[in-house]
Amino acid sequence: MKVTVVGAGAVGATCADNIARKEIVDELVIVDIKEGVAEGKALDLTQTTSILGFDTSIIGSTNDYSKTAGTNVAVITSGIPRKPGMTREDLIGTNAGIVKDVASNILKYSPDAILVIISNPMDTMTYLALKSLGLNKNRIIGMGGALDSSRFKTYLSLASGVSQNDIQATVIGGHGDTTMIPLTRLATCQGINFSKLLSADQLQKVAEDTMVGGATLTKLLGTSAWYAPGAAGMAVVESIIRDEKKIIPCSVYLDGEYGESDICIGVPVVLGKNGVEKIIELDLNEIEKEKFKASAQAVRNMNQVLFDMNVL
Repeated sequence: MKVTVVGAGAVGATCADNIARKEIVDELVIVDIKEGVAEGKALDLTQTTSILGFDTSIIGSTNDYSKTAGTNVAVITSGIPRKPGMTREDLIGTNAGIVKDVASNILKYSPDAILVIISNPMDTMTYLALKSLGLNKNRIIGMGGALDSSRFKTYLSLASGVSQNDIQATVIGGHGDTTMIPLTRLATCQGINFSKLLSADQLQKVAEDTMVGGATLTKLLGTSAWYAPGAAGMAVVESIIRDEKKIIPCSVYLDGEYGESDICIGVPVVLGKNGVEKIIELDLNEIEKEKFKASAQAVRNMNQVLFDMNVL
């Protein structure tokens, strides 16, 4: 099995590192547009093999997509990262052309590849890839919900003092500071609803912290985060490559689910060897339904920018 990670920046390199260490595939290819960067990071990672005890073959390539031939899953992280004060939406003009070009090059050599999109604005980039490439909707997956849900679990853990590994919590909606929806009502710890562990005010604070989780890190770091996004990308890849059938919130194309159509937005899905194998429709209450509807409209507004720019 073979995975390609396009973009050797912090997120792409971290994703590649996690994939290599877990020996998810036999061969891992890292591609970047900047001369020598992908080759350097591939060699650097390869030099950890004997220390960490894995055998994944890692290859770097400067914009030579022929080396990606036979890829089963491609992770696209290419594009400019956020800086303090920037929203994910601010990146659309630059990143749209990059993502479209990268996805086309991947499919030129690996026509059956499943694409995992990390580039921001993630929901819109996922929609762009789907619409411009004409692939089956199960083969285009945005990673955002996996990351947002992990941040949700972190804040629930910090507020309650329980282990993150015992928490089940999901974020749906758009991957944006104002569009994601942490489902506090459904969050549990070993079957115990968090309404029994935290006050309503505490749960509201957790939701608010989750929604600005990326912006908080961007302010602290001066750029976008990379450890958690890279790990979230790896988790999506692992469930597909190993056919694990895990339920992971991801941005996928809806065709009537949740009352929405012709949009890529975050919902829980079953991920297996065919990519998106099932969309899970949660039993949302009226407030959650209204929030999801508003989130979907905000994502649609972003998608309209693609048409206005004649990208689609």
